[in-house]
Amino acid sequence: MKYQYLGRSGLQVSLLGLGTNSFGKRADKKTSIQILHAAMDSGINFIDTANIYAGTASERIIGEGLKNGKRHEVILATKAGLPRGDEPNQRGSSRYHLQRELEDSLKRLQTDYVDLYQIHTFDPYTPLDETLRTLEHMVQSGKVRYIGASNYAAWELMKALGISDQLKLERFVSIQTSYSLADRTPEQELMPLCQDQGVGIIPYFPLAGGILTGKYSQEDEAPAGSRADKDPSFNRLLTGERIGLADGISWCARSLSIDPAVLSLAWLMRQPAVSSIIAGATSVEQLNNNLNSIELVLSDDVMAELERLSKPFRYSEPFATYRLL
Repeated sequence: MKYQYLGRSGLQVSLLGLGTNSFGKRADKKTSIQILHAAMDSGINFIDTANIYAGTASERIIGEGLKNGKRHEVILATKAGLPRGDEPNQRGSSRYHLQRELEDSLKRLQTDYVDLYQIHTFDPYTPLDETLRTLEHMVQSGKVRYIGASNYAAWELMKALGISDQLKLERFVSIQTSYSLADRTPEQELMPLCQDQGVGIIPYFPLAGGILTGKYSQEDEAPAGSRADKDPSFNRLLTGERIGLADGISWCARSLSIDPAVLSLAWLMRQPAVSSIIAGATSVEQLNNNLNSIELVLSDDVMAELERLSKPFRYSEPFATYRLL
């Protein structure tokens, strides 16, 4: 396994992380814990979850899987801020909401601290200084070690960093954003900002929800058990342009005798400011396949071909973003 610093912090995270959105949803408890332990055995130390994943089941399963002395082996990251219910204070990044959600996450995870606590999306209704002071208090209390953002626009992230610097508060060390060959929009503004400010990028949807694996086509039905099969709303993302991109990546991968998912992940690992890629898995076999991307060396010719195939997606709509309404 390869490890990189998370932004300009002193925290080292595995270049390939484990996303756990599928835990308790597309992967049952037993399978999820098997995936978690296999990831740890492979050297993956960055485990990412959130308070809303699978209706809190993801955090609960991880808590079970990290019992018996395993907690100290991982960098555990969770999030809060997206809606947890319909009540007025069950969303956002107010002091009220974040403090309650952190305590609930700690109970579900069966731990007394999280290594990285992330604001799941920008909250336009709560002053940033309130959010950042709350996070500062969490760090001072020992319940949080580092803080990160997610789904922030570049200007929102820079505003938060400026307030932290002005008030001498904890700084965001990372940001999660949709980033892949099918979504290169972070390269326009977010990536230069992160390089300048020392913020690590943690891509989510690195395989565009599985589209870049080549499993989907315009003619055939979604494969059984796939994201599109389990979540019909995902079909809106299966555009002709994205499937065409996936076909091109698959052709390139076949010429190299490798898997298209491995090729896509390896490309992402070469991008500036990327600290750890959170790739999900619904089986140990899928996890093991993703691990092949770590040692894959891509030639300049392959990088140029992937640049050619994916260039339109640098200027297209983001593949995914999550915002408060």
